[in-house]
Amino acid sequence: MNAVAKIDENATKLEMEAPGQPAAAPMAVAPPVQPVPSPVKKKRRLGRSLLMVALPAALVVGGGYVWITGGRYQETENANLQQAKVSIASDTAGRIVQVDIADNQLVKQGDVLFAIDPEPYRIALAQADAAVAVARVGIEQLRAAYSQATAQEKSATSEVDYAQSQYDRAADLAQKGINTKSALDQARNDLDKAKQQLAVAQQGIISAKAALAGNPDIETDRHPTVMAALAARDKAAYDLAQTTVKAPADGVISQASSFKVGQYVGSGTPLFSLVETGDTWIEANFKETQLTHMKPGQKAEIVVDTYPGRTFEATVKAIGAGTGAEFSLLPAQNATGNWVKVTQRIPVRLELTDADARMALRTGMSTAVTVDTGVSRGFPAIFGHATAGEVK
Repeated sequence: MNAVAKIDENATKLEMEAPGQPAAAPMAVAPPVQPVPSPVKKKRRLGRSLLMVALPAALVVGGGYVWITGGRYQETENANLQQAKVSIASDTAGRIVQVDIADNQLVKQGDVLFAIDPEPYRIALAQADAAVAVARVGIEQLRAAYSQATAQEKSATSEVDYAQSQYDRAADLAQKGINTKSALDQARNDLDKAKQQLAVAQQGIISAKAALAGNPDIETDRHPTVMAALAARDKAAYDLAQTTVKAPADGVISQASSFKVGQYVGSGTPLFSLVETGDTWIEANFKETQLTHMKPGQKAEIVVDTYPGRTFEATVKAIGAGTGAEFSLLPAQNATGNWVKVTQRIPVRLELTDADARMALRTGMSTAVTVDTGVSRGFPAIFGHATAGEVK
């Protein structure tokens, strides 16, 4: 079309330049030239088509491979680092005379934390020692009483023998008519008195033996009275020892900013806390659908938000007995008709195996947990099989 327009324009110009000349015969117009398709464009279209097919196919294949080989590692960011918190209290009441700690101070097991005035407890221990000595003297007195009762029993036995012989002689003389009846009655009376005295002496032996716990040869410190005194003495010694309070484990002192010398504390009253750095674990809340192949003993990796470029090794210690909702103060009751199924979470406890990392961690830190279950979905899952392929 552009070529035809140019020819017409040229003819018009000729007519205008030579108006006196006769018009020339119109020139023949060439037919429009059809564009020949370029082989380069065909190759581009073919490449685009192949790309449009290959890219989705690659995505499908890659996604399928990831899905088939996936499921081995279960991850969650709903996890926190936990450390045992011990409430420190005094077993004895008294006034604080020594404080060797400060808030957020790192202590070792056996370090002295604080001390209570020991003087009242030293006095109590001295009294208990005196009570033990008195009890031991009492046992010696009981032994002397037993010996005396034994001697009285022997003496009473001799008196009975003598009275019995006197009575027998008087009865023999009375039978022969030599002795009077009154003399026989007197001899009988003396015999009865001797027997009564013997019975009294025998009861004295029983009483003295009972006072010695039924065993005259018992050791002094094995006697119940002495044992009670010794127990009281041990209690007094224990109370004196408890006036110095030591750290039960390695850890960090917390909430001790207001703990000062001169403060009066009662027995069993919580004073501050000790966060044990040696007892560290991770509490991770996994979805119930992630626990299919999870079990104690499996390896895991921990990433703490405080140290994003560092991983800590851990081991699955135990899986919780129930979901968090089951142990809440007000468990959910799904007895109504508007019930909606919600995936529940179950706490899983993981134990850190890297002992050096425990000192750098603090309770309550947010963590991300990845557990290696050792089991992936595998090819059987494609065909509807319930089992999964184990990755060795």
